[in-house]
Amino acid sequence: MKRLAVLWCACALVACSGKPPAPESHPAAASTARVATPWDDMKKDEQRARDVQKTVDQQAEKQRQQIEAQEQ
Repeated sequence: MKRLAVLWCACALVACSGKPPAPESHPAAASTARVATPWDDMKKDEQRARDVQKTVDQQAEKQRQQIEAQEQ
């Protein structure tokens, strides 16, 4: 049984010690590529909501200034 275990370990080492993998041509480009996530759409919606709120706030400020100008 010990001989079988030794033989099995030797075969495993021989099988795993093949050639090293070929280097990738552009490993840096692959690592910096943007991967879409499920939260991307939510982030876009949040930004759109912030932009809409900013527009509403600007219009409200203009309207408030117009009302103050008419009262004077």
